[in-house]
Formats: sequence, structure tokens, C-alpha cells
Amino acid sequence: MIIKTLANVETDKSVPDFIDAISNKRRQADSRKLLSIMQEITGKEPKIWGVSIVGFGKYKYQRKNGDEYEWFNVGFSPGKAHLTVYVMYDLKEEEDLLNQLGPNKTGRGCLYIKRLEEVDEKVLRKIISKSDRWK
Repeated sequence: MIIKTLANVETDKSVPDFIDAISNKRRQADSRKLLSIMQEITGKEPKIWGVSIVGFGKYKYQRKNGDEYEWFNVGFSPGKAHLTVYVMYDLKEEEDLLNQLGPNKTGRGCLYIKRLEEVDEKVLRKIISKSDRWK
């Protein structure tokens, strides 16, 4: 198989520099907290994927057409409107956890949080831990 390249590939960019450059101070503080939580859960060093994703771990997967890619096990991106937490499973299967989490929106493998302080950290840790085990 040939490993193809996605737009968001692992880079050697500095994670601390990336977080220091976040202009919204609350988003910057939330990113530092999320960085700490994910590093503690995964035991992995954070890497910048593409231009704005902090990812932990790495695995290879194959699409139905046979193309093979590399991706991270769990990660986040500090967007302007919200933090995006990336997990490697379908969050729609986690209705109970999401109801306990606090204010959030979801996509298939994305959890959108406006303020980290508004969500239950223990529940967030469960969601992150489930993604890290998916390898």
C-alpha cells in the first residue's frame, strides 16, 4: 500500500509556540488545560498536525478505496468560535456521556466546546480516554 498525505499531517512545529500565539486569552488558557489533560491521559507528546490541530499518538488507517493514511488518536484545535476536540469514534454513540458533559455540539468525531469551565472535566476525560484506546 502507498501511504498518501492528507492536508493535516504531523509537523515539527512547536506546540508551546502555537498555544502562546492564540490571541484569545480564555481560549489560550483552555488550550493549555486541554493540552495537560490529553498529555496525562495519552502519555504521548503533543504534535501539531497541519496548521491548527494539536494531536496525540498516531495510527495508520485504510479507506475503502485502499488508500492508507496516518492520523492522531485524539486531539484538539482552538478555533475562534469554540474548542474542537477530535476523537476517533462516532460521538453519536455517546449520548449519555454527552448529556452529562455540559454545553456542547458534536459532529461525527468532533466535540465542540465554547468554554472548558462549563463542561464536566471527569466526563470530558472519559470521552478523551475512549478515543486514546482506539488504536
